[in-house]
Amino acid sequence: MKASVGNRVLMLLEKGPYPEDCRVHREARALAAAGYQVSVICPAARGQAWRELLDGVRVYRFPAPPAANSLLGYLWEYGYSMAATFVLSLLVFWREGLDVVHAHNLPDTFVFIAAFYKLLGKRFVYDHHDLGPEMYHARFLGNGNRLAYHALVWLEKLSCQFADQVIAVNQSYKTVEMQRGHVPENRITIVRNAPDLNRLRPTEADLDLRQKGKAIIVYVGVMGFQDGVDHLLKALQHLLYDLGRTDLLCVLVGAGQALPSLKSLTAQLGLADYVLFTGWVEYTEVARYLSAADICVAPEPSNPYNDRSTMEKIMEYMALGKPIVAFDLPEHRVTAQDAAVYARPNDELDFAQQIAALMDDPERRQKMGQTGKQRIEMELAWSHQEKHLLEAYQALA
Repeated sequence: MKASVGNRVLMLLEKGPYPEDCRVHREARALAAAGYQVSVICPAARGQAWRELLDGVRVYRFPAPPAANSLLGYLWEYGYSMAATFVLSLLVFWREGLDVVHAHNLPDTFVFIAAFYKLLGKRFVYDHHDLGPEMYHARFLGNGNRLAYHALVWLEKLSCQFADQVIAVNQSYKTVEMQRGHVPENRITIVRNAPDLNRLRPTEADLDLRQKGKAIIVYVGVMGFQDGVDHLLKALQHLLYDLGRTDLLCVLVGAGQALPSLKSLTAQLGLADYVLFTGWVEYTEVARYLSAADICVAPEPSNPYNDRSTMEKIMEYMALGKPIVAFDLPEHRVTAQDAAVYARPNDELDFAQQIAALMDDPERRQKMGQTGKQRIEMELAWSHQEKHLLEAYQALA
């Protein structure tokens, strides 16, 4: 179906490459399948072409900046990325035209590019992936620069106020957008992060893991400083040295800025024989590790960011029918319900005790896994969420 005038969408992405960012990939493909002409601007991963056509989506890439780990680093990263994105957006505007700028935060500095095109009569969709101020607070454990924090609040408010439509990932984000961003409820659409069951499905388990004859505990996801993998390692120390459970192997699938410090902490806690770091793996390989798992874990600690955020890993665990141990955070309960057991927030010993209890109860694990799988299939899978994305675009018209 050929996109008509008025349906030309330009997506802006800085957090990662395309199609590796699963949410952006799902949304772009859904819009393209519905007849929209979709272009994406993003940083390039190693070996990717600067321009290509993927599943009907036009992709334009710029060389990725080095990963930032300080205030000056972030200023350079985002300043460079915004300049590169704007230049490529002019190329897209000249070559193909555009009607809608669809910005995926972070960062919220995309609002300045969107504002330029709004002056030309274009519309702006603000896809609110992350609460920037709360993430900054969590990343620096509350010790970040206060001016930077307030700048992030201002940028988020500006994005909300300029947007013709705001896409929220859950009800908690919608509440923030209404209360802090002063967005009318009728301009907000919830499109949850959700697994695509056509891409994530049970597969043959990693035989090397299963043959070890131990309980396999799996974590999948980014390993940033706010993601709580350090809490998981300390819980494993309790499991081994306080609860005497040596019949386990914890597999950590993923990478991130905290990975070097996590490896050091593993050695310091005496966990080297019980923890396996796989590094980053292709999305197609994730199911192989999850299929080998007896228990999956979501160790994000309670803080203003994690309490409001939906963790995609939890839904991936549920999609593969795996029982979950997580800290008792509001959005964890909204998502997993009875597919998880919940430890007291930030209590690593209780987290360890919940893992131990599930290790000894295979019947309960099976029941929890089946409950989660049914919830994904009946309510939370991407096939149920993409209609809300299309509703948001219909509202623009």
